[in-house]
Amino acid sequence: MQFGQYTIDLTQPRIMGILNVTPDSFSDGGAFIHPAQAIEHALTMVEEGADFIDVGGESTRPGAASVPVEEELTRVVPIIEALAPRVPVPISVDTSKAEVMRAACAAGATLINDVRALQDPGALEMAARCEVPVCLMHMQGQPRSMQVDPRYGDVVAEVRDFLAERVVACRAAGILADRLLLDPGFGFGKNLEHNLTLLRRLPELAVEGLPLLVGMSRKTMIGRMLGDERPASERIQGSVAAALLAAQQGASILRVHDVAATRDALRVLRSVGEPFIH
Repeated sequence: MQFGQYTIDLTQPRIMGILNVTPDSFSDGGAFIHPAQAIEHALTMVEEGADFIDVGGESTRPGAASVPVEEELTRVVPIIEALAPRVPVPISVDTSKAEVMRAACAAGATLINDVRALQDPGALEMAARCEVPVCLMHMQGQPRSMQVDPRYGDVVAEVRDFLAERVVACRAAGILADRLLLDPGFGFGKNLEHNLTLLRRLPELAVEGLPLLVGMSRKTMIGRMLGDERPASERIQGSVAAALLAAQQGASILRVHDVAATRDALRVLRSVGEPFIH
């Protein structure tokens, strides 16, 4: 898939390093709110093997409050402007706001990663105008309330149907399939059993064979699978195991906090070869 000047082979799993320039993200909120710290962390992740850097200026953790567009722009645009000429990988902007998409792409972002799947006002049209790839994610509800008793009749069918509908909407807006990625939205309006079902049946979510992006890194679901409520920073090993399972199930991009650990685990998996990795 083409991301600006970069052509990325998605036949093998790629690593997306998370760069939250927010004060309140669930795992690393506040750690990289200062530009110098954020830039240094991004450069470190690239050295560790990140194939993408995903810059986000609004937390979407359960219960998170919305951020005004001006504040989000202030957080993400200077970081993208600083990173674009310095990192040899595509930069993604994690946003749902049309104005942030426009400014971020003008600053050098070559991927839009939207947890609301281009449903906010003007987002679909702006993404088409930006002419960069887009990741469409499924979320039941909104971040403030999405984990309050989420329910599905058939979680796989409902997530797949939603993603298929958004693909149709994108095509109608002029965004071709070769610029689309899909994300099931682990932890976004799903309980543990919903998440596990989606992971077990991940290949069924690749609508029209489109690449899948998966983000489970350090999430509450990892702590619950481990049988405890340890802090997010202590869920690294479980997160790496989940990333490997996603890779085996066909995920093309793994969105993670712990780039080096994920890179090493993928190298071990690759050394074993088929059928252990797609």
